[in-house]
Amino acid sequence: MESSSENRRVVGNSPLSPGRRLLSSWFPVISTVKSHQTTMSSLRKAIPRPAHKERSQPQERKRFGLLEKHKDYVLRAKAYHKKEDIKKKLKEKAYFKNPDEFYFKMINSKTKDGVHRAKEEVNKYSAEELMVMKTQDIGYVFQKWQSEKNKIDKLTASLQFAEGQSSRKHIYYAEDKEEARELELQTRSQTDIPEIYISKDIKKKMERSYRDLEARKSRAKDLEKLYMDMSMQKELQKKGRKRKLRDDEILNPDGKAVYKWRSDRKR
Repeated sequence: MESSSENRRVVGNSPLSPGRRLLSSWFPVISTVKSHQTTMSSLRKAIPRPAHKERSQPQERKRFGLLEKHKDYVLRAKAYHKKEDIKKKLKEKAYFKNPDEFYFKMINSKTKDGVHRAKEEVNKYSAEELMVMKTQDIGYVFQKWQSEKNKIDKLTASLQFAEGQSSRKHIYYAEDKEEARELELQTRSQTDIPEIYISKDIKKKMERSYRDLEARKSRAKDLEKLYMDMSMQKELQKKGRKRKLRDDEILNPDGKAVYKWRSDRKR
């Protein structure tokens, strides 16, 4: 009994069992094989391989153009079958068509270059409805113009403050030239502000703001021109006799159309 317990103790205290010893003996061999495979695959990629060129059209068939490959045939076959399916569906529609079928698009549209187009609806809105729509458009343009002007003012004031220039202006009145000269010297001494170091990030932001300011000024100018043109069109739609003035009748002609309304007596 003591010998068996001692044998068990020896087996239990042995560093590796027989199965583990077998695995440990095979492990270095497996690792060397893996490393050999990785080196061989990398070397195989490094060796230049010949480029497999596609077969070209034979010399006696050059007049037929490029030699068609399988992928070209697949595209051509798909396009052919797609057209055949469309023809089949159209034939079925024509076969099962009801001769008494009618819908209003038949008389309210016409075919032009193979495309159905609706007829142009002339005088769809009355004169009063057109005037209301024009007024709403003018109001929207005027609102956007005022919004751009307010943004321009705010942006200009912020840039002047960043540069150390005050957006406020003071007007001084002098009784004679000497007093005016003294006031000018005082204002110059007050405005002489020492230069402040500005970092590159702030300079970039200021340049971006200046570009934004120029773009907003251009947009505001375009909106103002659009607002004036729309206002003129709205006035021309109103009742009353009017005529367009010639260039010799305008004091300062600038190329814009000028109209003159005939004075009517109001009751």
